[in-house]
This record gives sequence, structure tokens and C-alpha cells, in this order.
Amino acid sequence: MTKFFYKLSFINMNLRPLSNHVFIEPIEEEKTTKTGIVLPETVDKEKSIKGKIIAIGPGKKNDKGEIIPMSVKVGDVVLFKKYGPDEIEIDDKKYLVGEEEDILAIID
Repeated sequence: MTKFFYKLSFINMNLRPLSNHVFIEPIEEEKTTKTGIVLPETVDKEKSIKGKIIAIGPGKKNDKGEIIPMSVKVGDVVLFKKYGPDEIEIDDKKYLVGEEEDILAIID
């Protein structure tokens, strides 16, 4: 499956995803070795799998046309599939856009 990268620019942005889509702000964590040495970002550039939900859609419709509510909310910190969401860039900041099915767990 091909993943896309979009670069957008919005002023006074209000995002309102459709259906069961979510906008995620990736959380980059510092990497440290077993001996306590902090590794710079340039050493290990793996994709983040942890992020904060910044916008959600109303939910997906079932066969009867009823909206199934989302199980996540804005502000939740989540784990998501490494290669599930698409990357977009808005005003030089990277975000991920995916579906609720791309989210594996909510971190409390």
C-alpha cells in the first residue's frame, strides 16, 4: 500500500476530520542507551508509534446508517500502527492522518 506525504499551509486552521479519521501529533521520545547516554535524533530515525490525538471525526456509519461513536477523544495519547497513518505537514509541523482502526491502544 502506498503512503502519501502532503505539505499544506493553513492560517487560523480548524480541522474537522470526516467519518472515523483521526489527526495525530507524533510524540518523539528521547532514546537512551543502557548506560544512560542520550542519543541525538539523527542516530535513530524510526517512525514514532506514539502520539496525541488533536482532532477526530464523528465516527463511521454502520449498515443502518447510524454513526458508531469513536472510542478515542481529543487529547488522548495513543499507540498506533507504525505504517498505518499517512503523513502530512501543516505549517512546517508533521502530523499523521489515519483511521480509528490504525490506533492500537490508549495510554493512560
